[in-house]
Amino acid sequence: MDVDSLQTMTPQEVAAVLGTSPNRVRQLLREHKLLAVPGSGNSRIPADFLQDGAVLKHLPGLITVLKDGGFSDTEVFEWLFRADDSLPGTPVQALRSDRHTEVTRRAQALAF
Repeated sequence: MDVDSLQTMTPQEVAAVLGTSPNRVRQLLREHKLLAVPGSGNSRIPADFLQDGAVLKHLPGLITVLKDGGFSDTEVFEWLFRADDSLPGTPVQALRSDRHTEVTRRAQALAF
């Protein structure tokens, strides 16, 4: 995964898209409803995690499944952006195209 090629946003930019405050965005990060790029502190959030002015549907639940399964934030992030020929694409791309059931099933299988 090439993190440098990801389009990212600051908490302020994400707040503007969501129509909320940067503090609320930081709270979403703390609650693992959003993830920042590993190593960026909480300063860079992938634009792919937002869709239609909201947090990508099913992303918070998917993060929870993986975290509950013992994945670190970095491992969750890498899994979300790892290409999977059987999806096809990445888990994030599958979520964006409303194929969350298959992605969630795979995450559950990995986590247990």
